[in-house]
Amino acid sequence: MTPTLLVLAAGLGTRYGGLKQIDSIGPNGETIIDYSIYDGIRAGFGKVVFVIRHYFEREFREKVSSKFDRRVETVYAYQELDACLGDFNLPRDREKPWGTGHAILVCRDLIHEPFAVVNADDYYGVHSLGIMAGFLATKDVTPTDYGMVGFVLRNTLSEYGPVSRGVCQCNGHMMLKKVVERKKIERTRDGVRYLDTDGQPHPLAGNEIISMNLWGFLPSIFPHLQALFDQFLRGHGGAEPRAELYIPSAVDALIGSGKATVKVLRTDDTWFGVTYRPDRDIAVRCMRGLIDEGVYPERLWA
Repeated sequence: MTPTLLVLAAGLGTRYGGLKQIDSIGPNGETIIDYSIYDGIRAGFGKVVFVIRHYFEREFREKVSSKFDRRVETVYAYQELDACLGDFNLPRDREKPWGTGHAILVCRDLIHEPFAVVNADDYYGVHSLGIMAGFLATKDVTPTDYGMVGFVLRNTLSEYGPVSRGVCQCNGHMMLKKVVERKKIERTRDGVRYLDTDGQPHPLAGNEIISMNLWGFLPSIFPHLQALFDQFLRGHGGAEPRAELYIPSAVDALIGSGKATVKVLRTDDTWFGVTYRPDRDIAVRCMRGLIDEGVYPERLWA
């Protein structure tokens, strides 16, 4: 069965200062999403599902998806605050989306095949997407077998500020044992560190395997996510207006309860993306280099 590529593009871009999903990094106005879809088609994905918000849908369609609507099946899901809440009442002070776990959940009625998840503002490359497409196409994958492309931490840091990453623990067979969402990871003069919820620094080696949200799932994930989201709402939804359900947290809960296994597919590829506004200049230079190397054509959708 041909897998689907799910692109998470509903983020507000608070640190970036705008809709980074539609900011161009290519020589002819191409966005990171353009290159992800181009690579996804090359890797063998047959459908694209975009998770967006209604308020920027028109601009998103005009700037991004109109270029490849005729090249691949394209579907839209909407991560609105009232989606998938069930009997839970939306708090009046809630403005921030419910997180990446919720973003996947809103696609539950649109995806009925194996699928990969990518962030709209992260560049993964055809190699990493190809690894995931190959995993999803494996005939012996069962409904409880999921996958994750694992990047090396030092290859995924921004030069302009702290980032959040899912830090992974694997066994000798590269099966995921645990993943913990660490916030405020940054490179300092003394090495790599993260700050805990109390602001205390903790060192990291830099060679940790981390999640960049390049996950591979089957439709069996949706009822699990709904149950975890319901639990999250009961525990955090009303009292914490900025709390989010992250994919790593959801996956970690499923592994801990024995409801899923996750194969870690390691890559040494270097990430680039647009977490902060100055990151765009690096992304533009990196993409220029890939075009000069022949990885991409000068005009992507010519």
